[in-house]
Formats: sequence, structure tokens, C-alpha cells
Amino acid sequence: MSYRIEKDTIGEIKVQSDKYWGAQTERSKQNFPVGKEKMPIEVITAFAHLKKAAAVSNHALGKLSENKKEAIIHACDKVINRELDDHFPLVVWQTGSGTQSNMNVNEVVSYVANEYLSEKGVDEKVHPNDDVNKSQSSNDTYPTAMHVALYQSVEEQLIPALEGLKKTFKEKEEQFEDIIKIGRTHLQDATPLTLGQEISGWRYMLEKCEALIGESKNQIRNLAIGGTAVGTGINAHPEFGDRVAKEISKQTGYEFVSSPNKFHALTAHDEVVYLHGALKALAADLMKIANDVRWLASGPRAGIAEIEIPANEPGSSIMPGKVNPTQSEMLTMVSVQVFGNDSAVGFAASQGNFELNVFKPVILYNTLQSIYLLADGMQTFNDNCAVGIEPIEENINKFLNNSLMLVTALNPHIGYENAAKIAKNAHEKGLTLKESAIESGHLTEAQFDEWIKPEEMTQSKD
Repeated sequence: MSYRIEKDTIGEIKVQSDKYWGAQTERSKQNFPVGKEKMPIEVITAFAHLKKAAAVSNHALGKLSENKKEAIIHACDKVINRELDDHFPLVVWQTGSGTQSNMNVNEVVSYVANEYLSEKGVDEKVHPNDDVNKSQSSNDTYPTAMHVALYQSVEEQLIPALEGLKKTFKEKEEQFEDIIKIGRTHLQDATPLTLGQEISGWRYMLEKCEALIGESKNQIRNLAIGGTAVGTGINAHPEFGDRVAKEISKQTGYEFVSSPNKFHALTAHDEVVYLHGALKALAADLMKIANDVRWLASGPRAGIAEIEIPANEPGSSIMPGKVNPTQSEMLTMVSVQVFGNDSAVGFAASQGNFELNVFKPVILYNTLQSIYLLADGMQTFNDNCAVGIEPIEENINKFLNNSLMLVTALNPHIGYENAAKIAKNAHEKGLTLKESAIESGHLTEAQFDEWIKPEEMTQSKD
């Protein structure tokens, strides 16, 4: 293996010849051999959008030559197109400002930019700090790239998966709108509803979460760029932040703005806490939906077994023919992880000291993980479970007709206490509700048949 010598303000260090990073990246690689969690590629590509936008803006402001601008754009486009992934080796567990990942991007971009200039025969050199990082500090670039990466991930990964599962529930809701089943509250029998109505609750949960995510992601549009070291914008043109935000918007197709208060943008990450709170709400609803599905599908002969779900794989290594609700198990584990991530994000965001929060990489990592786990989890659950949900009408009808809570429909006619006596008598003697009602003398068989109509109990008459 061959090496070249790279230099920084500390001194010289060896870097593999086939790698594009420089001295600061190599020092971080050697000093932080911590964990296997690499800096997410989403933030690396977001950095590339930022560096490209900075080059365009600095050139427009007369601070960067045309040649250097074109060279930096060329290099950034390669990063954005995922041609240089192997040159970003750093882990999440590094400096809390993300400085080393910012420099990793600066060094790789400058290396590729200089190759470009050399091939063009241009006698100029791009410096990682003086040119690629011009008018910037890691303190404002990392949170900027963080927001861009999170916004893109929500838009491009999470929302499409959520929409897919919501669409499936809407179709099932309409398909099963006339199937009347017994409701359950406190895990006990309750009054009837339709299977479509039950699924409509699942669908509406996703709609509400989508609205919450939409509200919270709008806060992520605020970018720290232009604040530089402590929020004052030292070494940056006053227009730089706004110009970069507009250029990033042009590149990504999403509207971003430079934060009106950079002191807040560098030291507080409440906007990400807000976003992750919406992700936690989605995880909570998915936990409920997945649990409902596995309870309703429990059995097949000793459980509720009101719905059938796809049998995707054998469920036991010892019990032949056993099939388990594994998609629900996967989705509930995803939810548990998101709940844990929310605690980490909230605690990390509370640790801003003076002009900087130095927990940025762990905030980003956990939030991105929640986004892709929820996105993958919903898509997988939809494709391998939700689309295949079918009612087992024999069992649905058996539970419905055997339920004592149909007695609730008698309240307006004979009163709550008399109706309760009928239900208790039926339960104690093993009678049907109808037999107990007639035995009570409070109503006739004809009146029972007129008043106890499950199909009418699913709709309010008010």
C-alpha cells in the first residue's frame, strides 16, 4: 500500500495514495476509532450541495475566481452523484460540532477540484479552508447540512412510505365498510362498529401524523449558514447566508432560508426536537396499529382470529405449520427504537453551552435513523402485511352475535339498570342475550328483534 504525505497546522501525516481526503480527515480517522456508525451519506451529499452553493455565492460576491468556482462545482456534483462515497470514512462519534466531517468534505472537494484544474491546464489551486470553506465555519455548515439532509429524507423517504400505507388502509376501509364486528374497549367487549370504521382510525392516525410532520419539517427550512463561528457572521459577506440558502433551494427543489437569528441556529436544535417529536407520534401510532393487527389475527384457533394476514415465512423452528405476525413484530421494534432515539435527541439538544451545541452528529444520526426505520418499516409492513389483510367473517359474526354488549341498544327503552340485569343474567346462566331479555319480562321477542340491530348500532342517530 502506497502513501502520500499531507500537511495541516499540526504537521505531516501519511494518507493512502488512493484516497482523496487530507490531513484533518486522516487525524480524525486515527483518533476516533469509535463504533461502526459512519457519518450518514445523506449529510455528506447535503454538505456537497452547501459547498456548491457557497462557491456560487462567493463567486457572485467577488470572493472566488471563475476557475475555482467551476472546479468546486465539478467536485461537488461528483459527491452528490454518489461517485465518491469511499472517500468519506469518518464516524459519528467525533467532535460534537462535526468539524472533522466538514473538513473531510472540504478536503475531498479540493482534491477533486485540483485534479479538474490540472486536467484543464489551469494554474490555480483550490484550498480546502481558504476556498471550499470560504465564508464558512463548521459551526454553521454542519447544522445547515443537517437540516438539508433531514428535510430531504423526510420528503423523499418518509412521506412516500406513509402515503403508501395510508392508501392501503383507505382501500381496506372502503372494502370492509359493511362488515359489522364487535368493538373492544379495555380489552373487553364493547358495542359494534364496522371493520371499515376500525381501519379508518388507523388511516386517520397516519393522516394526523403526516400533518404533524409537515408542520415540524417546515421549521427545518431555517439554515444556520451565514453565522460562521459564533453567529456574528465574521469573515462572511452580509448577503452570503441568504444567497447560499437560495442556491441550495435551487439545487434541491426545496425552499430553504437563512435563519433570522444565527446565535440560535448554532446553539439550539429545538427545530429537530420538534421534528423528532412528530416522528415519535408516528411511531406511537404505528405501535398501536401493529398491535391491533396482531391481536385481531391471533390464533388461528385459540385467539381472536377476526382477520387473516399473509403467511410470509415459517414461524417456528420446532412447531410445524406455525405462522407468526412477524411484520407487526418488526414494526413494533422499529417504534421502540424511535422512542429511544427521541430521548437521545432531546437530551443532546438540551446541551448547548454558550454559542454552540456540540452534540450535533448524534442528533443528526438518531433523527436520520428514525426517518429511515419508519420509512422502511411502513413500506415493508404495507407490502408484506397490510395489503393482504382479509376478514374472517365466520369468527367476526360469532363474536358479534355472542356479545352481551349489544344490550346497550336497550338502554333508551328499558333503562340502564334493567339492561345491565339482562346482561349479567345471560352471562351467569350461559343464555343468549335474547333469551335473557325475554326471561326478564322487560321486553318481548319482537321488541328485542326491533331494538337490537347491530347494523344500526354502528351509526349515530343524533
